[in-house]
Amino acid sequence: MSDAAVRCSHLSFSWPDDTPVFRDLSFTVGTGRTGLVAPNGAGKSTLLKLIAGELRPAAGSVSVPGVLGHLPQTLPLTGDLTVAEVLGVDAVIRAIDAVESGDVAEEHFTAIGDDWDVEERTRAQLDRLGLGGLGLDRRLSTLSGGRIVSLGLAAQLLKRPDVLLLDEPTNNLDVAARRRLHDVLTEYNGCLLLVSHDRELLDRMERTAELDQGELRFYGGNFTAYEDAVRAEQEVAEKNVRNAEQELKREKRELQQARERADRRASNAARNLKNAGLPRIFAGTMKRGAQESAGRAGQTHADRVGEARARLDEAERSLREEQRITLDLPETDVPAGRTLFAGERLRIRLGGRDVFAGAGADLTVRGPERIALTGANGTGKSTLLRLVNGDLAPDGGELRRADGRVAHLSQRLDLLDDARTVAENFAVHAPDRPEAERMNLLARFLFRGARAHLPVGLLSGGERLRATLACVLCARPAPHLLLLDEPTNNLDLVGVGQLESALNSYRGAFVVVSHDLRFLRGIGVGRWLELADGELTETGAPEA
Repeated sequence: MSDAAVRCSHLSFSWPDDTPVFRDLSFTVGTGRTGLVAPNGAGKSTLLKLIAGELRPAAGSVSVPGVLGHLPQTLPLTGDLTVAEVLGVDAVIRAIDAVESGDVAEEHFTAIGDDWDVEERTRAQLDRLGLGGLGLDRRLSTLSGGRIVSLGLAAQLLKRPDVLLLDEPTNNLDVAARRRLHDVLTEYNGCLLLVSHDRELLDRMERTAELDQGELRFYGGNFTAYEDAVRAEQEVAEKNVRNAEQELKREKRELQQARERADRRASNAARNLKNAGLPRIFAGTMKRGAQESAGRAGQTHADRVGEARARLDEAERSLREEQRITLDLPETDVPAGRTLFAGERLRIRLGGRDVFAGAGADLTVRGPERIALTGANGTGKSTLLRLVNGDLAPDGGELRRADGRVAHLSQRLDLLDDARTVAENFAVHAPDRPEAERMNLLARFLFRGARAHLPVGLLSGGERLRATLACVLCARPAPHLLLLDEPTNNLDLVGVGQLESALNSYRGAFVVVSHDLRFLRGIGVGRWLELADGELTETGAPEA
């Protein structure tokens, strides 16, 4: 795979409303592991789809020699599919079974080709990703989100791709699954282009590509090396801005001083000419000469001011804009100790099994607690959140909810209407707020100007989360209990910081399901619960 590469030449692409995403973008990504980073909405997923051929560029070309594998953020899978169908091996396995049963029809041998060992390879690949016990006839509807992501990756790896595109592959993966993914990708020797907010995974990359304002820039080394390089660039840029600001002030000061000197000379010259008693024609000529001389001097200083301002503008363009969500949410305040939810001996059956062991699960949430709910994929964390929210009714036990509103952000982020704009969705959720106030609030969630009028269906994962947070946190009545299921999925590291900022402004209680320990510590989690083997237990904070 030494010649595996992605080559894009003069690539251009725009949204349906003609908003440009890329213009004349050219780059080559060769063999090795490359991490692709950018703010949400910059076009990372769009670029991967263009490379994969799922989108067509308005201009330019994409060249990907060999076999290509692509794992998108959202897998286009239905729950009726079997594991074998997702892996793309069902037809070959059926053909092998037919031949072994004595059916030697030519179409069976055509379907099999050189893949007589397909079942062995499939089992080995599933084992590597922690899916060894999975039956090939099992339906996706019975699998957790994390197992489906791992299964999608297995399907791409079974293609033996020369080029592998991965978009947020750690979404929904628990800690153990993430570590298996890290090991598999470290062993991959083709051309890997990966979008992720998982810092540990990005630190396993050999180079980092930054997508910013439609341009791609490459940095040698992993994400930590990239951060160090960006930090050094930022320090130089800040120094250049300070120097340019001082230069502009100096040139403005000298321009003002030059004008004052010219005014004094003109005043003195007028008095001297009057006192000299020269004929009017000579006096006028001398006066015009003095004015022209002062004008040339003033223009010289004005040109220097213009040049200094241009240098300042250029220096400021080199600065990176750090966008942060700034909020004050007093309406979400909850008195300390107030019981928002109490469930005792909660029992529920899904897929023919009891989710909680023994007498059931007990959970009490009091305001303004910050609770992390951890555990391996498939243990029932999302089910517990749905019980708290009321989306599911328990098969046994007792529960009580306070009068305050409960808001649930599911993994699917399906609260908003894709066909409506961000502003229209916000108006639906906060109809009693004046339009000017709504637009001001949306700006605080970084939807300014035209961004507030984009259809939700065109938003990136991070933008969609911000839009959902705006509609949830600013609705009336304000939520006193917030349930978040894997909220950092699809977020870059800037987006995670923005989410942390929003949640740190929230004054109510929340329960958050996440495998991102760094994020959980950043939002001030004070209570840690683990769901394992059907048992919900209180644990201390995990070690760093």
